[in-house]
Amino acid sequence: MNFDQIVNGVPLIFVVMGLVELVKAFGVQGKALTAVSFGVGLAIGLLYQVSLGLPAGFSGWFGAAVYGLALGITASGVYSAIRNAANPGQG
Repeated sequence: MNFDQIVNGVPLIFVVMGLVELVKAFGVQGKALTAVSFGVGLAIGLLYQVSLGLPAGFSGWFGAAVYGLALGITASGVYSAIRNAANPGQG
């Protein structure tokens, strides 16, 4: 899966990561932050897929949902990798 989709010059993965960081600034952390990452990724991914054309049937919507979840998982994973690299041993 390739996450180089760009909307008006902004890669979607950065939008998801930025929104998750915004939520984190309000004090959300741990498992709740992971859930927020999934939710934000799902919402942004679905909106992106709909912007390309309304998905047709179950398979289209399922594909859009999987794309959104993968976007959230990827954003969460990138955040964790950066955090672990910056603070080794504090995982």
